[in-house]
Amino acid sequence: MIVRALAFLTCLAATPLAAQCRQALALGLDVSGSVDSREYRLQLDGLAAALLRPEVQDLILSDPGSPVRLAVFEWSESSFQRVLIDWTALRSDSDLQAIAGRLRSTRRSSAPQGTAVGAAMQFGAGLLAGQPDCWKRTLDLSGDGKHNVGPHPRAAKSALRGAGITINGLVIGADDPGNGDARFVQIGELSAYYNAWVILGPGAFVETALGFEAYEDAMARKLTRELDALVLSQALPATDQ
Repeated sequence: MIVRALAFLTCLAATPLAAQCRQALALGLDVSGSVDSREYRLQLDGLAAALLRPEVQDLILSDPGSPVRLAVFEWSESSFQRVLIDWTALRSDSDLQAIAGRLRSTRRSSAPQGTAVGAAMQFGAGLLAGQPDCWKRTLDLSGDGKHNVGPHPRAAKSALRGAGITINGLVIGADDPGNGDARFVQIGELSAYYNAWVILGPGAFVETALGFEAYEDAMARKLTRELDALVLSQALPATDQ
């Protein structure tokens, strides 16, 4: 049995698959009306800082020959999705530094007020459809509110079953200390909402940030969990659950 397993791994390593993308990671950031200018800055700068954390860098750059590919987009209403970082292969520290620099220099555009979670799921899935050679394809959706316009996430999730992608969530609770315990109620409700209607695929999960001030830490935890969980078996086709 061990001999067969070693033979399989040797053959797999010798195929073109070994030179392909290890994971396609599309990050969708909520910029709807509930996100003010300060929170917008905390979100983009927090993502930049999370990508440069040593534990995240080590995982991203662990196999430059089969790199992680990253794309970042903003979303609000159904008609608004703005790509900030188009698909980029991450092979070196300089690649990550360049991405972080672009995120830090990005200025907010005029976005509609609504929160179209379902449309963001569809847009992110469309981006991932353009990366068919990646062993794993993951959409990360950050948000601080529930759907209030466009297709319901329930419909988007149903339509995306069988697409061979994973959707994870990062939900952000109110960051006003004056809300007290209400912050925990809000983040609990939003986590339950994302668990029910947004996340998709084997091992999908929801990470939480108690306010935008905690976004960087939450993003680092989420990236570490996603990247650390990528094992050789995930290079093979998986069935959505």
